Amino acid sequence: MGFQENGNGEMGLSGIPLGVKNKYKRMNSELPEDNDDVLHQQQVDERRSSTRKYVLACAIFASLNNVLLGYDVGVMSGAVIFIKEDLKISEVQVEFLIGILSIISLFGSLGGGRTSDIIGRKWTMALAAVVFQVGGLTMTLAPSYAILMVGRFLAGIGIGFGVMISPIYIAEISPNLNRGSLTAFPEIFINVGIMLGYVSNYAFSGLSAHISWRVMLAVGILPSVLIGFALFIIPESPRWLVMQNRIEEARSVLLKTNEDEKEVEERLAEIQQAAGCANSDKYDEIPVWRELLFPPPPLRRMLITGLGIQCFQQISGIDATVYYSPEIFQAAGIEDNSKLLAATVAVGVAKTIFILVAIILIDKLGRKPLLMISTIGMTVCLFCMGATLALLGKGSFAIALAILFVCGNVAFFSVGLGPVCWVLTSEIFPLRVRAQASALGAVANRVCSGLVAMSFLSVSEAISVAGTFFVFAAISALAIAFVVTLVPETKGKSLEQIEMMFQNEYEIQGKEMELGDVEQLVQNKTGLTN
Repeated sequence: MGFQENGNGEMGLSGIPLGVKNKYKRMNSELPEDNDDVLHQQQVDERRSSTRKYVLACAIFASLNNVLLGYDVGVMSGAVIFIKEDLKISEVQVEFLIGILSIISLFGSLGGGRTSDIIGRKWTMALAAVVFQVGGLTMTLAPSYAILMVGRFLAGIGIGFGVMISPIYIAEISPNLNRGSLTAFPEIFINVGIMLGYVSNYAFSGLSAHISWRVMLAVGILPSVLIGFALFIIPESPRWLVMQNRIEEARSVLLKTNEDEKEVEERLAEIQQAAGCANSDKYDEIPVWRELLFPPPPLRRMLITGLGIQCFQQISGIDATVYYSPEIFQAAGIEDNSKLLAATVAVGVAKTIFILVAIILIDKLGRKPLLMISTIGMTVCLFCMGATLALLGKGSFAIALAILFVCGNVAFFSVGLGPVCWVLTSEIFPLRVRAQASALGAVANRVCSGLVAMSFLSVSEAISVAGTFFVFAAISALAIAFVVTLVPETKGKSLEQIEMMFQNEYEIQGKEMELGDVEQLVQNKTGLTN
């Protein structure tokens, strides 16, 4: 075995030279470069994790107002039993008490659209919480039915503001890839609120009739207090900031809510272009309300889709099922109040669990497939519920089937029609009219909810509870046809791309019509020649 000299006259083992002139690289000579790559990847991962947590926190805090609506829906189903006993009110007054909140909330939704364009999305949510707190406190201390109605009026205004603005705000701050799941958060929190309302009913049902319903309503004030803390965390909507020409603030928000800095600049450019079109001289001459009343064809299609899906969400009977679940279970044979309220807790649990399924699937499977699954499942459950009450009457078997089909109905609702409805109406409208068009959708939703809630007992008395469920099943079947024909898929597209999709669809239809006219003209000329 020999030794060989290296460039510096030194010998290396196995004949391998070891000098500065060595043509071989040392094994650790590339480590600094590798370390740079690893460090860069760590920074990217940290930024991604930080961004996702921040956007998630914004979506959660923005959705807190929706807990108020859900809690009211859940708690009133049980509280009204004690309110009726304490204040000695009639069935008609009960219907009015429950349904008036949805009717009044439409005024909040109408005002919320314009308000959010003036003061911003963030502070509109704050205003909603304050108004609801005043209403909730008034209801809690109400000595009479009249004062209770005043509190319901104020609570309805606050809920109208909150329900309208939360999905818009979340849609405007969320990245494209997970916008659907994040925008569905308000529906999650409605379901959480409903379940908390049911639990509150059960927990405080042992108190006296004079005290129990007041405590139940007072607990509902707590979520709105948390919104005050949320204002120190959540930013303003970047799209609203661009509309106000506060470009640097918008860029700062986008940097916090998007993982890729290159994507931030692209998104900002898209928003500026959309805002520039919205603020152009062409539109300055046309008020938003006039554009909504006399919409151009692409906007008309958007309004039909948005308002239609909002109406179908409510006229298929979901609020009646939730508000009046004790009465429905009474019709099946449950008589004890505590057992009635315990059964409603099962409804709340089913509604909340299955909304999580929608959150997981909405950005993977898409909006339209979930709507199809939801409306078909609801139609089957509603029809089976009607058949159960019509054919079996009262009894333990009827009770079991009633609980099963009511839980099945709310579960299918939570998988699709519940969350996707709000996601779609926050996505499809152009920036210029988004807040006020979405407000119209919320108004349609609340009007339909109020009409159903205020008429359920009267209609059930006229055609029976079973007959009412057959009507709901027929309406749900119409919703299937509506989804198939008029609802587009918006998964994975930016808000600006969705706007262009409606615009391009109209232009393509126009070209097809023109082509058809040309073909008809050619055929006519050919016929004349022959």
